[in-house]
Amino acid sequence: MNFERSVHDVAPELIGAELYVDGVGGVIVEVEAYDHEDPAAHGFRGRTERNASMFLPGGVAYVYRSYGIHWCLNFVCEGEGVASAVLIRALEPTQGLEAMRARRTVDEPRLLCSGPGRLCQALGVTREHDGLPLERPPFELRERREEPELVVGPRIGITRAADRPWRYGLAGSRFLSRRFP
Repeated sequence: MNFERSVHDVAPELIGAELYVDGVGGVIVEVEAYDHEDPAAHGFRGRTERNASMFLPGGVAYVYRSYGIHWCLNFVCEGEGVASAVLIRALEPTQGLEAMRARRTVDEPRLLCSGPGRLCQALGVTREHDGLPLERPPFELRERREEPELVVGPRIGITRAADRPWRYGLAGSRFLSRRFP
């Protein structure tokens, strides 16, 4: 997949793609877009040690801690110096369910990867993955086989620019982090 383009083009195209980390993962069912002019984006106020990966060329992982507790995985888009990324919010687990269950200590498949923190815990994503290229191990990203039916709505869990319809999901998926309005 070409990540060196607008986050608004990449984000909806990720729905239905498959993401694996060391062979564990599944189908991406929910994402959010954050562009370089977005006051909710981590890179909006400039480069810091925490967000440095957002300023790399498109096609690398940006991993950060949310509220000092949960890791969150983003795919950097656009070009070097342009801080845009897609937050991977949820996926439908299809491979490595036993590893996911062990990491998350839950059995219910819907609860394994429904939310960015849960997803990272289930896939074993940590700060060690920050800045790594998405086209090489431990990552494997498979483009979607067919164009899915999308639902679009406002992003969640943020206070700035929360009304922007930059959250994309797979229509009818029971693996979303939250229902769409």
